[in-house]
Amino acid sequence: MEDTRIESVRNVALVSNLGAGKTSLSEALLFAAGAIPVLGSVSHGTTTSDFEPEEQRHRSSLSTSLLHCVVPPVGINLLDPPGALSLMGDILAALRASDAVILVLNGEEGVRTELARAWSRVTELGLPCLAFVNGLDRPGASFLDTVNTYRAQLNCNPVPLVLPTQAGPEIDGVIDLLEGVAIYSGPASPKVERRPIPESLRPAASNARTQLLEAVAETNERLLESYLASTDLGKEELIAGLRQAVLARQVMPVLGGSALHHVGISPLLQAIQFLLPSPAERLSASPLKGTNPDNRTTVERRGLITEPFSAHVFKTLIDPFVGRLSYCRILSGTIQADAMALNATRHVREKLGHFYTVLGKHHTAVPSAQAGDIIAIGKLKDTQTGDTLCQEQDPICYPGLNLPRPVLSFAIEPKSHAEIDKVSLGLHKLIEEDPTLEYVRNTETKELVLSGMGQLHIDLALEKLHRKFGVDVILHAPKVPYRESIRTKAEAQGKYKKQTGGHGQYGDCWLELAPLGRGEGFRFENRVVGGAIPRNFIPAVEKGVVEAMQAGGMTGFPVVDVEVAVYDGSHHPVDSSELSFKIAGSMAFKKALESAHPVLLEPMMRLDIDVPADTVGTVMGDLNARRGRILTVTADDHAEQIKAQVPLAELLTYASVLNAMTGGRGSYVMELSGYEEVPGGLAGKIIEAHKAEKQLAAAH
Repeated sequence: MEDTRIESVRNVALVSNLGAGKTSLSEALLFAAGAIPVLGSVSHGTTTSDFEPEEQRHRSSLSTSLLHCVVPPVGINLLDPPGALSLMGDILAALRASDAVILVLNGEEGVRTELARAWSRVTELGLPCLAFVNGLDRPGASFLDTVNTYRAQLNCNPVPLVLPTQAGPEIDGVIDLLEGVAIYSGPASPKVERRPIPESLRPAASNARTQLLEAVAETNERLLESYLASTDLGKEELIAGLRQAVLARQVMPVLGGSALHHVGISPLLQAIQFLLPSPAERLSASPLKGTNPDNRTTVERRGLITEPFSAHVFKTLIDPFVGRLSYCRILSGTIQADAMALNATRHVREKLGHFYTVLGKHHTAVPSAQAGDIIAIGKLKDTQTGDTLCQEQDPICYPGLNLPRPVLSFAIEPKSHAEIDKVSLGLHKLIEEDPTLEYVRNTETKELVLSGMGQLHIDLALEKLHRKFGVDVILHAPKVPYRESIRTKAEAQGKYKKQTGGHGQYGDCWLELAPLGRGEGFRFENRVVGGAIPRNFIPAVEKGVVEAMQAGGMTGFPVVDVEVAVYDGSHHPVDSSELSFKIAGSMAFKKALESAHPVLLEPMMRLDIDVPADTVGTVMGDLNARRGRILTVTADDHAEQIKAQVPLAELLTYASVLNAMTGGRGSYVMELSGYEEVPGGLAGKIIEAHKAEKQLAAAH
């Protein structure tokens, strides 16, 4: 028999286009549930969800908030992630912690890129869904038109559960098709008033209820027989059938109203309780699979409290008052606060701190947690976002979050040299909170590089860096990590001879350089015969060559795709040494490089770009202007997908450019595809600029 406490939990993520009113809806749900006394406002920065200073300044959600409330007997954990495309990592992580999703739809627009990406992951995870059409208080808003728009664009089966009593700013209630009543409410009170359906709306309500009955009956043979026999279904029979259809993703119930005016919220709250699955229901249908870290065998969990404890960390928050908090979804078993657990991802034991339920920035201590709960655990030492915590005697490691890689990079410089350590510490702390940020020191360009998912993402990181750690940085475009190579074979002698009294230094070698294919790297060959160079000095020659390759020639960037052969030379029985042959090898390589027709190579990136169909021509023209090559163009449900190869040097600000060309509806991912030769005229400009930069640096 399944545990009643698990049955009384709902873990639900809210997902939407940017600006659809997701945070306002979460606020309205909390108000309707009695979790907050007053309805907060995004525009005034008073919502429970948006409590970070940056969120209040931008009037937008910028990280996932956990909102716990209770509607007896059901405890609800709402996850309110940001809607911006450049903060997609938070959305994907929140979905991993959820058992169901509420799609917040905006009647003024169709599916934007951020919702298309999120919907793709929702579908991949098989999460049951409700939808809420928000903003029905706007002039011209149409509930049924919006339902039909998303029916086509999401390729789903939306079924209305309500109808608005009025259209536009006059809306004051909705008709509940399950209950057969009109429900009126407003922003002043969480209470609702139930009245009979107005006479003028009864034909529309009757027609909509018939469509609801038919949609549910078609999902189940027994229900279809019952409906055909009586042209109706009992209330309990209808709700049970609808619940099963939601769990199987056969239908998506749609509700609607106005979050700002607290209209249509009560039916949504009831739908969360009665139509969305509990953790146990969902995991019984789709068990979790992981790996035993000891023997790499597959392990399965069904979300039962009788199973060994396991949990997944989906968010890390470094709170100025509570300290480090790890937001965890308990996936199986039970666990006490302050217990010991195994971090199966990092193979270390963790002493668990206090447990908290979370309502925005408010934390309530709890003594224990069990399967189905979402809690925050205090002061974990080694655990990071994406890690698995489990019982040491029965270990399991779940897959990581599979977050997207950054696409926009900037070189950063602290405004004061004395603040380098503070900047580095601060950024590493921010990366603990947001693993889609990256911060590295590029060993080739010697720059500190901060990378993120877009301009907004980078700007937010710098705002937090200033607020939390009191440091500021200067941003500029990062240097491009060029390479050098050769076109033809060349030979040269490197002879190092130095006499300083006593033992001198003597090394002499002849090298032949030959080009290799792109991506083949470096090969070294010993062709010396007759002992011209003793075998024990050959590794020193190779070491000198490798060091010279790293130093480069024309620009100082590494030399690649070269085969080097040492084929002759001479030595001195007393003065020759490893150092002298290393220097000789370096000298010979540099001389041969000059006559081997050196060329400059640039990194080429493979881009996968999603753009609306009406912007494809503009985007492709821009890619051609950036020296790009279009590989394929394919149509998807929501966008056109362009695959292209473009030089990295042309993409340093591409995130902002694509955003402008597509009105914020485009997105892309990129990865290194290889190196190619820079066109002659452009290569000359790059080399001259590099020489000027070196001269300027030497002057200072």
